[in-house]
Parts: sequence; structure tokens; C-alpha cells
Amino acid sequence: MKAVVAHEIDNFSVVHVDLDPPKEGELLVRMKATGICHSDLSIINGTIPWKLPSVLGHEGAGIVEKIGEGVTQVKEGDHVVLSFIPNCGDCYNCDRAEPFLCRKNKPHGGLIDGTSRVKLDGQEISVMSFLGNMAEACVVPESCVVAVDKEFDFKAAALVGCGVTTGVGAALKTAEVKAGSTVAVFGCGGVGLNVIQGARIAGAAKIIAVDLSKEKMEMARAYGATDIVDPKKEAFKEILGMTNGIGVDYAFEVVGSGKLVEACFKSVRMNGMAVLVGVGRADDRFSLRANIMPFTSKTIKGSMYGNANFKVDFPMYLDLYKQGKLNLDGLVTRTYSIDEAPEAFTDLEEGKNARGVIVY
Repeated sequence: MKAVVAHEIDNFSVVHVDLDPPKEGELLVRMKATGICHSDLSIINGTIPWKLPSVLGHEGAGIVEKIGEGVTQVKEGDHVVLSFIPNCGDCYNCDRAEPFLCRKNKPHGGLIDGTSRVKLDGQEISVMSFLGNMAEACVVPESCVVAVDKEFDFKAAALVGCGVTTGVGAALKTAEVKAGSTVAVFGCGGVGLNVIQGARIAGAAKIIAVDLSKEKMEMARAYGATDIVDPKKEAFKEILGMTNGIGVDYAFEVVGSGKLVEACFKSVRMNGMAVLVGVGRADDRFSLRANIMPFTSKTIKGSMYGNANFKVDFPMYLDLYKQGKLNLDGLVTRTYSIDEAPEAFTDLEEGKNARGVIVY
């Protein structure tokens, strides 16, 4: 089968790999759609350290083709959305209703047992985040899938697996944005647009979008932003000017930049919240004065996977899509074949798409 494999940093290609059958607690999914996410690029360029070579892909949907022994939550023929974080159901965090921090989420490049089912030239290789679903098929743990209604388009369902849940969840679940509040979103790519959608669904009165790309700014308006700011103009000062010098109730950093975190924090009012969604380089830092937190009562909060309980949230977000409250179709600005994956990543780097999707 074909798969997109990162061989070493800045070297990836579409190659033929072999896929072993699922073991106990695993299933084989025939992929129908895989989103091209910035986290895939971050493995390619080394921003996210990963065991290479590795099959890329962590956002997708498909059809269950074969189940291993002991699988009970899905059956062959089910349409499923894949989660790049397992929900084991019995670890410390899962027991505390925090499955987005499941203790089984280890960055070893394998499935739950630490090994993968993919071979390249006869040698086992890694898979990204328990999935490696930028491939025609993948074997994944049962704890990483949820069945969804067969009426949903696979492209829309795929986006729920990462970008939608991460962004909408950051607004609705991590920050718990309140109706009538003010919001700023730094970075309006695929995830940032979904933060904007989440804030709109929550009933925010003012949503300020900040991005270098004029095209992304226009997309932001279409998804619910009421105002836009050019970050070249010291965005936090512009935001303060838009809020009578007070600052916004919530600001979201969706790029992964220490400097933007600082601007995000400055944009928040006293007792407001800065939410960090973007994943930056391990050596990036941000700096705050030691006395600023107690004097302002501001909160800095990390958002992992939009605080998702994916077995509940994936169907919920698809229901919002069905109701017309969540725009997923518009996010898919271009589709690609798997052979066009190199072009898809070039387009991602150039900011051409809200989301590119590989369709099989």
C-alpha cells in the first residue's frame, strides 16, 4: 500500500509499505480522508522530535475493514474518526475525566504495545501518534477510534480528528468562553479558524483575528471574526485600542511562538485568560515579569487537544456540523491524491489552504 513516510528531517516521500494485520485490541481501517495538519509538517522539519522513519498522519476518517481479537466498541463496516490520543479509560487522567491527557499517550512511534504494524523494505518503522493514517490503510488501537454516523462526508469527519476538536474545543471546553465576551485569536490557520468558530458558537460579542496572511484574515471574517489586526502593528496595542484600553477576556495563541505568547498575554484584561494552543519548538521561550501574575490575576492555560473526550466530542461536533452551526465543508479548500502529498505540504507551508485533505 502507499503511505507518506518521513525518512529523516526534511526528507519525506510517498512509498510502498507493508501492513501487518491487527493484533488484540486493534483494528485495520481503510482510509478515506486524511487532513494535512501543521503537526505533520512539524515532524518533517524537526519541530516535533519523532522517531524516524515514520508514517505521517494523525487526522483522518475511514471504514473498519478488519478487527482484532477483543475489539468490542466498533465492528467491520463501521465509519470511524481516528484520535491521535488514546482514551484507555482506566489510567489516572482518564479516571478523572481528562482523556486528552491519557497516560497511554507515549511518543514512542508505536501502538499501545510500543510496536507498529508497518514495514518498509522488511523493517518495522514508526507511525505518527498511534495512527500513521496518511496511508491507504492503517492499523490502530481500539482506544483511538469512535464510530460515527455513515451520513457524514469523510472529508468533514476527518477534520474533527484534530483541527476542529483542537480549535473549537479550546474555546468551548478549555477556556469556556462566555456569551458576550471579547476574544482575540493569534494565528488563523486551520486550527485558529476553528477557535474562531468555537468562540462564535459560544456567543462571543467581539472576535479579533490576528494573522500575517490577508487571505487568512478574510477566511477569519467568514468564520465569525468581527475585527482583524495586522500583527506587524504591535497587535496587542491595536487590541487594547479596540477594547477601550481594557484588553480581551480571552486570547488564544495558535501558532507556537514565544513572542506571540507574550503579545497574547498583553492583550488580555486583568483577570482574563491567555490560552496556548500552538505547539512551538522545544527551545522556544516566552518571558513575563515575576510580579505581573499576582497583580493582574491573569491566567495562562495550556490547551491539549481542546480538552477532548473524543468519544463524546467527535459525534457532538459532527452534530453541530449537521445543524449548520459548524462549518466544516468550507475548511476543505483543496483535496489531493496521496501521490500529491508533496504538493500538499508545499501548499501548507505557503499558507494556501485552510485545510488540505488527501482523499483516497
